[in-house]
Amino acid sequence: MISLDTLLLFITASTLLALAPGPDNLFVLTQSMSKGAKPGIFVTLGLCTGLIVHTTAVALGVAAIFQTSQLAFDILKYIGASYLLYLAYLSFKHSSPRHLKANKKELSYAKLYKRGIFMNITNPKVSIFFLAFLPQFADPKNGDFTLQIFLLGFIFILCALVVFSSISLLASKIGSWFNKTKNGEAILNKIAGTVFGLLALKLAFTQR
Repeated sequence: MISLDTLLLFITASTLLALAPGPDNLFVLTQSMSKGAKPGIFVTLGLCTGLIVHTTAVALGVAAIFQTSQLAFDILKYIGASYLLYLAYLSFKHSSPRHLKANKKELSYAKLYKRGIFMNITNPKVSIFFLAFLPQFADPKNGDFTLQIFLLGFIFILCALVVFSSISLLASKIGSWFNKTKNGEAILNKIAGTVFGLLALKLAFTQR
């Protein structure tokens, strides 16, 4: 069993890491500002579901493939970068007056949830990060190592869920105020598109 001191240290580290600016929380921030708190929460749920995939990959040793195979790493990161560019295109497209009203209707919560999942699982850096981070807090002397990895991954996901949900609620209030200004919604969509584009470039040039 993992000691209480180790768990407290892990929770603190996980919370701080979730707060640190990165693709996932920036994704939640922009979506919540432009679409509201509930859409942001569903994006958050999708991102956290993606973290389940990464945790499982680490526990089963699959994540090591992305650390050892440049080809596998590149394929996944380019898929992720392409998807982010697609989201950037949609954001700029929907910033035009003709598309603003339609944009509000077309994104269901299910679609936002799936968007969060795909955004997370196509970033190979997350798997490599988990591969480096989680085992530091697990010890074979404390019982089944795989089970410890799953437990730590679950705790990390809970920390991310709390942090990202808080970001979503705060960002939605800012976005709600901004939307009341002239052309506010169009500007928010352009900001989101710019962020997606920058994240795509960052991911595309990411090295292991």
